[in-house]
Amino acid sequence: MKVAVLGAGKMGMSFSQSFLKYELVKPGNLQLITRNRSKVEEVSAMFPGALVSAFDESEIEQADLVIIAVKPQDFANLASDTTLRFQENQMLLSIMAGIKIEQIQQLLHHQKVVRAMPNSPTLLGMGITGYTAAEGISFNELMSIERLLNSTGRSVYLEDENLLDGVTALSGSGPAYFYYIVDAMIKAGIKMGIDENLSKLFVKQTMLGAYHLINNSDKSLEALIKDVASKGGTTEAALRTFDDEHLKEILQKGILNAESRSKELSR
Repeated sequence: MKVAVLGAGKMGMSFSQSFLKYELVKPGNLQLITRNRSKVEEVSAMFPGALVSAFDESEIEQADLVIIAVKPQDFANLASDTTLRFQENQMLLSIMAGIKIEQIQQLLHHQKVVRAMPNSPTLLGMGITGYTAAEGISFNELMSIERLLNSTGRSVYLEDENLLDGVTALSGSGPAYFYYIVDAMIKAGIKMGIDENLSKLFVKQTMLGAYHLINNSDKSLEALIKDVASKGGTTEAALRTFDDEHLKEILQKGILNAESRSKELSR
């Protein structure tokens, strides 16, 4: 498969590195296109054998798949670029947040569009991506795209495109929520007199261990919490405070607000 990536930013390069790592795309069949002409030399050094060019010098007619990895706010400029020409049999894969398939079809005058929402752990090959597709894309074409997406972690196909707003709020933005909680825990450790680096070590290893327990246990989250929170103990004191301050409801409200913002961006 020949792949062209429109937008050689962090996510575009992350996807490209995963494709090459798992030998899903040969270097000679990979094309990275950047809006920043000054980045051409730097990106070329990172992807030996691949074709790297600026937007105004790019030719994408030979690509089987064109990945649109520009920022959503830059999409209007991309769509107005009169040098872009798509072949009827080419597939477009958008990883832009908030821009719907119908908008992409109308602005790029092309029907074969797949829309995906990855998250930042794809940079390590540990991401999760929700994706959906326009009508008229065959099962085999979808499977070829899913194979590429799975190289960056895991992927889940969604029948209803509207669910991608929820995926954006839940997993797309999700890493930031965990960083926020981890930061609060580290700062609590510092307030208790624990050295900052030591506090980071305790919290990060606790987070890692808790993840593996969730992933390897048949118990519900409620049961896992009860395993730690003995009656009248320290954990129960913390959890009672969280409940009294409605922490769970606040987190849920924030995530639902993120979904609402994604819907606003779509409009």
